[in-house]
Amino acid sequence: MQRAVHAGWAWVQRTGSVTAEHPGRFRFGALGAHTRLAFPLGTVFGEPWIHLGSHCIVGEQVTLTAGLMPDLDLGAEPILRIGDGVVLGRGSHVIADTSVTIGSDCYFGPYVYVTSTNHSYDDPHQPIGKQWPRMEPVEIGSGCWMGTGAVILPGARIGRNVVVAAGAVVRGVVPDHAVVAGAPARVVRRWTPSEGWQPPLRTPAPVPIPDGVTPEQLLALSELDEETVARLAQLDEEAAAKLADLDAEG
Repeated sequence: MQRAVHAGWAWVQRTGSVTAEHPGRFRFGALGAHTRLAFPLGTVFGEPWIHLGSHCIVGEQVTLTAGLMPDLDLGAEPILRIGDGVVLGRGSHVIADTSVTIGSDCYFGPYVYVTSTNHSYDDPHQPIGKQWPRMEPVEIGSGCWMGTGAVILPGARIGRNVVVAAGAVVRGVVPDHAVVAGAPARVVRRWTPSEGWQPPLRTPAPVPIPDGVTPEQLLALSELDEETVARLAQLDEEAAAKLADLDAEG
């Protein structure tokens, strides 16, 4: 019985997921090729003003909204723009009552909260929920990583290749190539062309994956033990040294 339940639920998840080929009831302003929104979705409305790029992965229970409420006419331009290759982790929220832009190749951990709206409390005699909210655009540059439970507040402008630590609360401007942490978030590490990473990284930089490597090759590499990997690296160094000697002789 348990196997049947699991198989049935897997079928429901596959069938209920949203893609450009199978959008279901959703009419996104743009939904790129090979993008998939996992089932079950969170709250989704204002989708004509939501543009998703290609090769995006939107996890289960992710909320995507454009506008304060459903069925508003928000004009001709998109309100929520999500670039190519973006991953939104399970339970994340992107609330775009005004413009929110997420650059390509951004990765969000689970339960990240991005909002362009904050409650107002100017009038001390009125319930906060009855006061008109404040809205400011949000921009997240390409190549960023948002840790689990990070909160991105209205008006935030985050540069390229920024790491936002788990639980950080971000407002204001964050420069390119920075690591921010805390509530409120502050820069704890940054890379510049002149000084590199400051403070210096405590671990060696990972070796980048060359272009053209297939998933099968990556899987084969992942199955190698540390001794074999070290031996392959040594052979690579020996081959490079021999090539250098040949060049010197020539």
